[in-house]
Amino acid sequence: MTTPAQGNRIPEGALYACDNSKFGSDGKGRYWPGAEAWFAWLERTVERYGPDRCLWALAPDQPFDAVGTLTESLPWLVRIRELGIPAAYAAQDGCDAPGLLPWDAFDVLFLAGSTEWKLGPVAERLAREAKARGKGVHMGRVNSRLRLGIAEWFGCDSADGTYLAYGPDKNLPKLLNWLDELDGRPSLVGGTQPFAVADAPSTDLSPRADLRRRVMPGHEAAMRSKRYPPTATGDVAPALPTPRGPRARTR
Repeated sequence: MTTPAQGNRIPEGALYACDNSKFGSDGKGRYWPGAEAWFAWLERTVERYGPDRCLWALAPDQPFDAVGTLTESLPWLVRIRELGIPAAYAAQDGCDAPGLLPWDAFDVLFLAGSTEWKLGPVAERLAREAKARGKGVHMGRVNSRLRLGIAEWFGCDSADGTYLAYGPDKNLPKLLNWLDELDGRPSLVGGTQPFAVADAPSTDLSPRADLRRRVMPGHEAAMRSKRYPPTATGDVAPALPTPRGPRARTR
């Protein structure tokens, strides 16, 4: 995950996703550079690392404001797609109201919003609808085994968080164990899609849809395999709403 404020170099061969810094390390968008500067950064990033390695780019949003997010994001979604990369849209509290989710205009549903909302039944329903429509789903602020399990149960293709920002040598083995554990649990109802949607709307899978299916080794197992709800809490690590360095906390 990279943002306009990070300045991180993407390792050779690694996939990447582009957040927008609207939430920021302080939760108030302190490092948001402005729309035009953000898009110039996005163009440079895609040109430097290539569109084929980009999982998605998140359009500018208004954190926790569904109406404001729609107004701010709409002009940018088509421009993101014109770069040859999937456009992500931030789902906020209340975005399930009629007309607040421009389904045809984006490729990836980014579960943002408040913690209570993104882990709740509305976010789950929207995530499943996005999958039925052939779109990708991402969850932000996933910093514990419990929350990673919820993201996997919702059907998310990817997730991000700051769990590795502090004590990476200690926390990376734990994170890899979480991924292995989620991959190894059988579904209660069998198969990998216990909530298959009947008569799901047909979708024309464009090249952007192929981009959405690119995942990191190991992440595919956790975020696309058995949809099993988290039940154990003894191994849950504390959520760490702390920055990856001073500029990088994502939603």
